[in-house]
Amino acid sequence: MKLINDKYKYPDLKRVESELGRFYIDSKGKEVPSVTNVLSSTSDQSGIDKWKQRVGLEEAERILQESTSIGSTVHNALENYLQNKKWEIFDDGSYVSKTSILILDSFIKNHISEINEVWGLEAGLILDGLYAGTADCIGIFNGQESLIDFKTAKKVKPKEWIEDYFLQCSAYANAHNVMYGTNINQIVILMVDRNQEFKKFIAKDREFDHYTKKWKQRLINFHKKHS
Repeated sequence: MKLINDKYKYPDLKRVESELGRFYIDSKGKEVPSVTNVLSSTSDQSGIDKWKQRVGLEEAERILQESTSIGSTVHNALENYLQNKKWEIFDDGSYVSKTSILILDSFIKNHISEINEVWGLEAGLILDGLYAGTADCIGIFNGQESLIDFKTAKKVKPKEWIEDYFLQCSAYANAHNVMYGTNINQIVILMVDRNQEFKKFIAKDREFDHYTKKWKQRLINFHKKHS
């Protein structure tokens, strides 16, 4: 079944790295922060800092690199799967490849069938003078326009721990609505952990509005901080 519907033309984003984090160039040639930069710069990092001190910087870096590798491998395979391209992950015998294969299998078995249509994968979104970023998946989920995000985790997290995921998605959804006149007000976060446990988190309507307000405040705080 064909899921891809290229109904929107998404921009190619030009990325700039600076001492203040990741930025993109908007259509007027101005630098605007990435959504992830805004969130990381305005969040409480004390818990992460304590964890790094507890396990040691070298071990913390190893764990983060491992998580990044698994996440990237699964994301790339999911994108190919949704586009009917060759999507199997090559098993090279490493922990990363074996774990990625199991996580991908859980995504396909438990989540992907609810995606009815895909408008964009790794889609660039930008609001001039404000922010930009790349959304995992935009389209129709269970019959409703949605911003869909794929998350891998060491262990499935409770909803109250992942507020920044919802803020990130609300930023992308609102940018898409402004750019293309859509009415996306549903966020869908699909998560699978290393034990292949899966979880679907959905925020829509009033809850979507709640996260939108919190995102706008974080964006204001960022611009005030770096004005």
